[in-house]
Amino acid sequence: MKESIKKPFYTDVLMAGFGGQGLMFIGKLLAFTAMKEKKNVTWIPSYGPEMRGGKANCTVVISDEEIASPVITSPHALIMMNNPSLEAFESMLKSGGVLIWNASLITKQIKRKNITAIPVRANELAAQVGGEKAANMVMLGAYIAYTGVLAKEAVVKALKEFLGAKKSHFFSVNVRAFEKGMECVANIR
Repeated sequence: MKESIKKPFYTDVLMAGFGGQGLMFIGKLLAFTAMKEKKNVTWIPSYGPEMRGGKANCTVVISDEEIASPVITSPHALIMMNNPSLEAFESMLKSGGVLIWNASLITKQIKRKNITAIPVRANELAAQVGGEKAANMVMLGAYIAYTGVLAKEAVVKALKEFLGAKKSHFFSVNVRAFEKGMECVANIR
């Protein structure tokens, strides 16, 4: 009987939208959580020249092994918050990858047929839990639930530490938004 060889874990995600939508926050939180789970991680932000309202994206790489390069040319997953981001990055997604897109703001059609495209009404779901600005956490919840890259409990625990005492008043609304995002993709797969 052959011994099965376990492949090392590796995944990457590119998140994009307008500055102020919280993409850098969820990217850092994802990387922080993975680091707490003893994974190797990279987080690379990219900003447009404007601060709020300009282009913003980040990439996160998570691996069991050392990461040779943090540069992603063909990501396993995309989290897209607006039309310009979808237009800029959809073609980069790896064949068979997952595209989680904010159906509250994106009006463009998904062109690719060789990917899994998951619409998430992030703004409406965030408003339902009283955190209109927590659409980013809804999207992170959808990503975590669909990919299973990290456990829900690990993300919630890391969020508490990540926010710290100064921002602890944001904890419960962010957890509720995260859980809403997880719920909206629970039956997909």
